[in-house]
Amino acid sequence: MSDNPTSAENQQERLIKLGWVLGFVDGEGCFSIGFVRQPDRANRRGYRTGYQVAHRFVVTQGKRSLECLYELREFFGIGEVYCNKRFDNHKEDLYMYYVQRREDLLRIIIPFFRSHQLHSAKRNDFKSFAKCVEWMERGYHRTFDGLVQIAKVVQTMNHQKPREALIRILRDHTPNILPLKDDDMVPSA
Repeated sequence: MSDNPTSAENQQERLIKLGWVLGFVDGEGCFSIGFVRQPDRANRRGYRTGYQVAHRFVVTQGKRSLECLYELREFFGIGEVYCNKRFDNHKEDLYMYYVQRREDLLRIIIPFFRSHQLHSAKRNDFKSFAKCVEWMERGYHRTFDGLVQIAKVVQTMNHQKPREALIRILRDHTPNILPLKDDDMVPSA
């Protein structure tokens, strides 16, 4: 074997790495859109809709598999690795590789997963995520109607569990929605 691999060997290495990335994200990745209540306050003007909408692609691992997250960081060339300290009965801290800059999501993450589709149900979460990020790039999240449309799409993602904030957004900004009782709410994961 020479020190300079042939282009066929390089191609095979790229295909192996590509398969690893897709399988790893299929198993451990998450495409998420979150809502944070941001009303006007005494010393700060809030968001026009009352909510900040955030987007993030995340892959989580325990400390023993931390190197895998750095491999993802190197593969995509963007994002950060962050430690989420554990204060419960788990034996190790959790680490996250995450990409949240909209430009990075639109330029690298979304095109990559459109070209190289996931195989699990996460594929549908990705499609919904991509739609929401693209809507946000067009400013939809800054209007009440756009916020409601994003919330409706988000409610179908990640195990399709209703979230209290989404229900509140839909109830507060959509006519003819009956108020829910506390026992009708399903807590988010």
